[in-house]
Amino acid sequence: MQLEEDFQIQPQTTTPILDTSDWPLLLKDYDKLNVRTGHYTPIAQGCSPLKRAIFDYVRSGVINLDKPSNPSSHEVVAWIRRILKVEKTGHSGTLDPKVTGCLIVCVERATRLVKSQQGAGKEYVAVLRLHDAVDGHAKVARAIETLTGALFQRPPLISAVKRQLRVRTVYESKLIEFDTERNLGVFWVSCEAGTYIRTLCTHLGLLLGVGGHMQELRRVRSGISGEKDNMVTMHDVLDAQYVYDNQKDESYLRRVIKPLEALLVSYKRIVVKDSTVNAICYGAKLMIPGLLRFASGIDVGEEIVLMTTKGEAIALGIAEMTTAVMATVDHGIVAKIKRVIMERDTYPRRWGLGPRAQEKKKLITEGKLDKHGKPNEKTPTAWLKGDAVPAPEVEDEESPEEPTKKRKAEENDEDDEAEEEATPIKKDKKDKKDKSAKKEKKEKSAKKEKKKQKTEGSDEA
Repeated sequence: MQLEEDFQIQPQTTTPILDTSDWPLLLKDYDKLNVRTGHYTPIAQGCSPLKRAIFDYVRSGVINLDKPSNPSSHEVVAWIRRILKVEKTGHSGTLDPKVTGCLIVCVERATRLVKSQQGAGKEYVAVLRLHDAVDGHAKVARAIETLTGALFQRPPLISAVKRQLRVRTVYESKLIEFDTERNLGVFWVSCEAGTYIRTLCTHLGLLLGVGGHMQELRRVRSGISGEKDNMVTMHDVLDAQYVYDNQKDESYLRRVIKPLEALLVSYKRIVVKDSTVNAICYGAKLMIPGLLRFASGIDVGEEIVLMTTKGEAIALGIAEMTTAVMATVDHGIVAKIKRVIMERDTYPRRWGLGPRAQEKKKLITEGKLDKHGKPNEKTPTAWLKGDAVPAPEVEDEESPEEPTKKRKAEENDEDDEAEEEATPIKKDKKDKKDKSAKKEKKEKSAKKEKKKQKTEGSDEA
């Protein structure tokens, strides 16, 4: 068959479409991003978040934990720190001891995302107990729908924050079930971070005119992670670490812990060249030359995530350009950095290697720029204008022998001058020494005479 048929690659007029709908985390739908350029030099360092070595994987991971009732959020996080043998852990927002449900635990490097997760929206399912009978299901449902939008709240007597009046927003709420015999209701709430559901239940009781309090509470979503998004228990974390320690099996631990990039999937993305990554890790702003791809609908001041071509999150940034501007301009600041996530020097340094940077280093060493690279009185005018500093010009063409003779003669003259300058300095030093020695002798002789006079006077007496 191979001898009979003619095998060859046929020319194509169109580039086949790349389907990235099944790619993981930040690389999902990568082909739908706007392309500024496809030209960049790949660097071998770095790897896909899911393929990190287990040590790095754990230390840049997050756990969607089902918090048990009774221990406080702080205790749970401390236990996980001890189980995983890591130095630092944080969580996405405090849950009261009796409350169960979704608590996002960030490990080591992922703790840099804690602030953004604490401010994200939350969803709860609560059990409300009314203190007296109410006229039907509909009245309770109406009362719950009334308490939406911006609401005044004062935290309860036992709370983790200062008890002062504040405004919190309830985005949506609905009654799931109500038992008229026992005066118990179950309702769902989507609200802003920092909303007290216990206070909300008290307000519902007042609104219905019978009084009420919260019987039970469960958080079903925190930010982007919910109950159905790989939620694990404390037992899972303990078992996964035990299996890894005793059987060296990573699979359970990798299933329990997710990469930190899982929390950033909802952000608009900007893909950065590999050579730009380490500069951003050191806090540099992202400029147009370092941009590869960018999402649609980016506005100025919007929070975005900067990512590598391998799908790793580098930093959270604030956009300085809209999508339309990024597509048209050829220079300028794309985004400034809000929070660096990636560790420094994961990728090699690639800045300070251009001709202008090399010239700058040279001028600093020569003293024509100060140590910070800023101009001083010796700075050439060409540098201040932004041009390259010209090399010193040669006045006349001379034969190769003449300059060597001239140089030797000049060197000899310089040596003679140096000797002449050195001799008077030496003479001055000698004169000074002699004078000081004479002074010391005179002082000593005067002291001896005084002593003699004293001794003579004492003998006469």
